[in-house]
Amino acid sequence: MPSTARCSTPLPAALLIAILWLTGCAMAGSETRAPCPPVVDYTSAEQAGAADEVEALPEGAVLVRMLSDYAVLRDQTRACR
Repeated sequence: MPSTARCSTPLPAALLIAILWLTGCAMAGSETRAPCPPVVDYTSAEQAGAADEVEALPEGAVLVRMLSDYAVLRDQTRACR
């Protein structure tokens, strides 16, 4: 019966060194995050005007759902900071 001892031997040292050397070429660490986009601040008057305009939209307007999505993105951007 042939021996299978060679199949369980560790990688040659040169290959292991090459792998470790290549992993050292990473551009940035894993802790690096994408920069957070700025959040535009609106005055109280602008917010009140926008609320009035949204209320004037017809029932079931798609724009209302889109504004809701935008609100979620603003919250996520604030949390990013």
